[in-house]
Amino acid sequence: MLKSSDCSDLSVSVSLSTHLLSRDLSRAASMSTPTTLLHLLILILAASLAAGQGQTGIFTCRSTANCQSLIDYISPNATTLSAIQSLFGMSNHRTLLGANNFPPSTSPNTSVSKGQRLHIPFPCSCSNGTGHSRGLPIYTVQPDDGLSHIAEDVFAKLVTVQQIADANNIPNVNLIQLGQELYIPLPCSCDDVDGSKVVHYGHMVESGTSLEIIAANYGTTESTLMTLNGISNPKDLLADVVLDVPLKACSSSIGSDSLDSPLLVSNGTYVYTANNCVRCNCQAANNYTLQCKASGISVNGSGWATCPSMQCQAASRSLSLGEELMSSASACNQTCAYAGFTNQTILTALVPDSTCAASPDGNAPSSAPPAISSQLIKSFLLAAFAALCLFLLQ
Repeated sequence: MLKSSDCSDLSVSVSLSTHLLSRDLSRAASMSTPTTLLHLLILILAASLAAGQGQTGIFTCRSTANCQSLIDYISPNATTLSAIQSLFGMSNHRTLLGANNFPPSTSPNTSVSKGQRLHIPFPCSCSNGTGHSRGLPIYTVQPDDGLSHIAEDVFAKLVTVQQIADANNIPNVNLIQLGQELYIPLPCSCDDVDGSKVVHYGHMVESGTSLEIIAANYGTTESTLMTLNGISNPKDLLADVVLDVPLKACSSSIGSDSLDSPLLVSNGTYVYTANNCVRCNCQAANNYTLQCKASGISVNGSGWATCPSMQCQAASRSLSLGEELMSSASACNQTCAYAGFTNQTILTALVPDSTCAASPDGNAPSSAPPAISSQLIKSFLLAAFAALCLFLLQ
C-alpha cells in the first residue's frame, strides 16, 4: 500500500553509489506493482538530485572528447618541481613550467615551499557524463600508506578515498598492498562553456573566499560557476574542495585535423607543441589570440631529425612563424600564424594581426545555446514526482 511518507522522502538528500543503484534497479525491474514502480522512480530521482547537490569534486563532461586540463596542487610539504613532475607523471618538465608561466630556463631542482600553489597540466578524457585524467597519475603504495593518507596528504585532497577505490576496483578501502599501483582519477572536463572553448581548471577552494571573488579572479561569472558545479546558493561554497573554473582559451588557426587539436591555452600560460618545435603563448593583451614562434630547442622524438620549415609565403616575401607583415594599403597587418602539424610538416597560415578590429560580417565565433542549469533540472524533476505522488495516492 502506498503511503504519503513515500513522497515526503523526496525531500531527503540521498547519496547513492553506482553499485547500490544498479542492484536496486535490477531487483525492481523484476516486479511490476505501482508501489514498486514508484519506489524505482524515487530511487532514480534521488540519485539524480544527489549528483547535482553542491560540490562533489566530480566535473560534468557531456562530450566524448580528449583535451588538456589544469588542476591546483597545494604542496603539503617542501619539495622540488622535479618531485611534483614525477608525482603527476609528467614526462616533459617544460609542460609544468608553461602551465605556471615560469621562465623556460627554470631548473627542475627549483624549490617549492610548503603550501605553495602550482597548476598541474594533464590530459583529460570524457566518458559517461564526467571527465577524469587519462591514465595518469599512477601512484605506487609505500610502507605505512593508507588510501586516506594518499588522498588527503600525498595528493592534497584533489581526490577522495572512495574515488581512488572506485577507480581501482578496491572493495575494502582499508586494504591495499605495498607496491600496488593506483590510478589517481583527477577531475576534469572538455565541455565548451556558453559556446566558447575553455580550459577547465580545478581550483582548490580556500577558506574565507567566495564565488564572487573566484569569478572575478579568473574572468568568469558567479552564475557560470554555480551552474558548472551544481551550487544552488553561493553561501554553500565549501573550502578544500575542487571547483570547476572555466578559463577562456586563446583562439587560433589550428585545424581539427592537426595532431595537437584541440590546442587549448589559457591566459598567462604557454605550451610547447609540434614535437617541441613550436612554442605558443596566450595573453589577454593580444585579444586572446594564440601567439606562436619557433621554440629554438631540440626536437622531441617523432623521427624528425630537425624541425621542418615554419614559414608563410606573402606576396612580397616569406615570413617566419610569428613574424608580422606591415601593411601600407590598410591599417590591418598580417601575421604568419601556427596552423597545426602532421607527421611530416608544420602548417602555417597568413592571418590578420590580433590587434585588427573584428570584421562586421558576422565572423565572430558562433555561440552555442547555454547549458541547462542543474537547478532547473532538479526543480522540474521534483515537480514531476510530486504530481506523480498525488496521482497514485488518489
